[in-house]
Amino acid sequence: MEDEGGRRVLLAGASGTIGRAAAFALVEAGHTVTCVLRDSPPGRAAAAPLEGAGITVRFAELADAARLAGVFADVQPQAVMSCIASRSGSPRDARRVDYAANLALLEAAEQAAADHFILLSAICVQRPRLAFQREKLRFEARLTDSPLAHTIVRPTAFFKSLSGQVERVRSGKPFLIFGNGELTRCKPISDADLGRFLARCVTDPDKRGRILPIGGPGPAISLKEQGTMLCELAGREPAFKSVPPGMFTLASRILALGAPFSEWFAEKSEYARIAHYYATESMLLLDPETGEYSAKATPEFGEDSLRDHYGRLLAMAGASD
Repeated sequence: MEDEGGRRVLLAGASGTIGRAAAFALVEAGHTVTCVLRDSPPGRAAAAPLEGAGITVRFAELADAARLAGVFADVQPQAVMSCIASRSGSPRDARRVDYAANLALLEAAEQAAADHFILLSAICVQRPRLAFQREKLRFEARLTDSPLAHTIVRPTAFFKSLSGQVERVRSGKPFLIFGNGELTRCKPISDADLGRFLARCVTDPDKRGRILPIGGPGPAISLKEQGTMLCELAGREPAFKSVPPGMFTLASRILALGAPFSEWFAEKSEYARIAHYYATESMLLLDPETGEYSAKATPEFGEDSLRDHYGRLLAMAGASD
């Protein structure tokens, strides 16, 4: 049976859209929420809407162990939620954020006697080929070894990650696809729905001690289907331009030649590898027996649809013309 009582929750990562959605969902669920933000212009800018929703905001660098310990001592959280993630995915950024920053947060939680740590991870760690995926898995392993109860949430694609071509289509340009546009599929989930799912993890005992893959309401959708939908909503005939995924592999190999001599080359090579990964791998649950992605086995949650999301973005863009 789900525990209905409110808890003291400390949340890191609320400067991002998913973390902010989680913060609002936690408040709506009756929890007392404190968000830890970086003392920087983006962190300061994120504070106002959170405080307007009745959320306490504290500023601290997660790498500053003493200051972070002071926040934990003041808040005395029962549960800790991390929605932090490296923005670039570069090896250096992944080590600093996906592993080290989360580790600092976990160690502070252990010392402060919190009893539950909820981690926002990613479904792509099922087939780890990239630096940020390996760092996420390294922290997941440390978390599962912790005396704290853990919940690891691995969402599929986000609405925002599928929205980069809205203006392109609106301006009459073809929708870019990789190969034939059917190489990958996903069940994207909105920020609001994912926030609500994360909030449920705080009090649902069935979600403790588990790794939880989660997608939005189905069916799974291919890149070509996304483009067709977006074109139709924009009032245009579907038009596509194919990009061969192999170009990213070639770019990565060329850039890797300079990696031993330059961090810049190393990072650019990794970015090309990231692009190839997302062009060729589905964001669905991986069946360990068959080695294939399964749309049917990928859990679903929420009510928001990608079609409605695209419609809102197009309406907003039209209103700003």
